[in-house]
Amino acid sequence: MSTEVSVPQRVLGAFGAAGEPERLRGSSAWRVGELVLKPVRDRARAVWLANTLAKLDVPDLQLARPVRTTDGRWVIGGWSASRFLPGQPEHRHDEIMLAALKLAHALADVPRPPFLSGRTDSDALADRIAWGEADVPVDEAKGGRWFEVLAVARRPVRLPDQVVPGDLFGTVLFDGPSPPGIVDFEPYYRPAEWGVAIAAVDAVAWGDADLEFLRRWSHLPEWRQLLLRAVLFRLAGNALDPRATASALDGLRAAAAWVSELL
Repeated sequence: MSTEVSVPQRVLGAFGAAGEPERLRGSSAWRVGELVLKPVRDRARAVWLANTLAKLDVPDLQLARPVRTTDGRWVIGGWSASRFLPGQPEHRHDEIMLAALKLAHALADVPRPPFLSGRTDSDALADRIAWGEADVPVDEAKGGRWFEVLAVARRPVRLPDQVVPGDLFGTVLFDGPSPPGIVDFEPYYRPAEWGVAIAAVDAVAWGDADLEFLRRWSHLPEWRQLLLRAVLFRLAGNALDPRATASALDGLRAAAAWVSELL
């Protein structure tokens, strides 16, 4: 495979990567031997994530350990690197939920990342909309009607905030009976179970999970309110995303209906 449009040669050399880069399916990342190299859009986030994953130890989870360049940097030329983890995403919903919870507990003492307050991307805005911290209209044709119906059910959540992983659905890797693998996560500063609630909503919207699945996790604190905010987060994000598809909205409508059953 030609490297002309893949990882620059100087980046390969900086990370000590030997071999021909191979594009990972459905990803902007490239595998070179036992390394995975990714283009970096947000340097502050990439450095924070590398520092965090390098120190983190989570029982029964595999983490893609970050790799430094030969001169000790986490990012060079707009690229970062980590160790390759085998496996594929699977619809093993309860295991994804448990992985999200374990990772959140491991992150409990990690300070709030400074870059979070400056985020202006659509996911960051959707998060603030869901929690009532930003008053932005949600397009009715892209999920706003369900948002309006559900938002009135918000009640205060009396749980402490901490760093939590978002967007784990579809990114947790499974390789037979081996512990699940996590290669990346999007940090938010919310209650520990917030990331679990997002994974649950995603499993219902796009993974064929059902109402009984949501009920099975109802022992978690403030579960209904966190599920509510998770589906509001996804509805707002869908409305803000110019690439959102009709099928994605169909899935979110189904998730909204199931969540409304629990409220």
